[in-house]
Amino acid sequence: MNFSINTDVLLNNLLVSQKALSTKTPAPYLQGIKLEVSQNEIILITSNSDIAIKISIKDDSLSVEQTGEALIPGKVFVDFIRKLDKGIVEISVIDNNVLRIHSHNTDLSLNLQNVDDYPDIVFVMNDQPIKLESKIMKSVIKQTTFATSNIENRPILTGVNIKVEDNKLTAIATDSFRLSQKMIKIPDNLENMNVVIPGKSLDELFKVLELNLEEILIHLNHKSILFEYGNILFQSRLLEGNFPETSRLIPVDFPIIIKFKTNDLTTAIERASLLSLKDNLNSIVKLYLKPDNVVEITSNSPEIGKVVEEVYPVEKAIGTPIKIAFSSKYFLDALKTFNSEEIFVKFTGEIRPFIIQNSDDSGLVQLILPVRTE
Repeated sequence: MNFSINTDVLLNNLLVSQKALSTKTPAPYLQGIKLEVSQNEIILITSNSDIAIKISIKDDSLSVEQTGEALIPGKVFVDFIRKLDKGIVEISVIDNNVLRIHSHNTDLSLNLQNVDDYPDIVFVMNDQPIKLESKIMKSVIKQTTFATSNIENRPILTGVNIKVEDNKLTAIATDSFRLSQKMIKIPDNLENMNVVIPGKSLDELFKVLELNLEEILIHLNHKSILFEYGNILFQSRLLEGNFPETSRLIPVDFPIIIKFKTNDLTTAIERASLLSLKDNLNSIVKLYLKPDNVVEITSNSPEIGKVVEEVYPVEKAIGTPIKIAFSSKYFLDALKTFNSEEIFVKFTGEIRPFIIQNSDDSGLVQLILPVRTE
């Protein structure tokens, strides 16, 4: 194997491929990057068992003298290419077990791993992928993955449930204390699907989508999900098990509705949450819709003190006065998913779940369970 390529072109693709490199594994080959060189193309493959990435590099700067394949120590290789001067880098394999990297006055030899140890990873594509604008996919991830559970005792809740039905794609995440649901319209000739994708996989995909290409193709099957994004194939395993039926958890009728300026409400809750003794998760904030249509946001810590914030709704609230307590962290996390200047907070009762919505994105619903304080 012997080829040369522009250093920046190689590095930019390596930085994407390393997102699937395994750092802690009993299988050392998963710490490597499989490099396949053909006459007009370089392929990079990485996998950490949860996700796998395959990148095809075709560039005018690529010149191949000899084809072949190798398994390269991933972290060292990426770090070294990162430090090279701009220009052309020459890469070759010597005696089938040493990788030589030469650029300008720099020369490095790396011991290779046994390429035969690397598993055969099949990237599964289908004939009818879902085509989305990449910015929509980014918003789906940003608006849902934060609500997945970090606790492994219910593994299914560490993922995002993706449902494809009729002409809708619905993404749902919940840790059993809050719920995020995002619904978007898609072509109606697609096969129904109901899968659960690990939240951490989607977080890594979000970083890949920072490349800001126009569209992404989603290839769904019952064992894995593959995202095709330019020259990148990003595949994730699926979680086994049945995701909880959440449709009945979201209330339909709301006797109390308050419309806020998003920034006003965010600032008030942020200030009130400062009295937290441990961390924001334990910071309980109370909301009180008073008879005079003023909303009080309060927080009380016996060791520190008490804060009272007054927030004025955009318009007269619908319904009767209400007092309700909730986690400030959960509320602020939910507010960050909205891009609009105004939001609605809708209540069904003081000890029942409430939701946050806005008029600009009817497909997005954030649900939070209140906290009992008495």
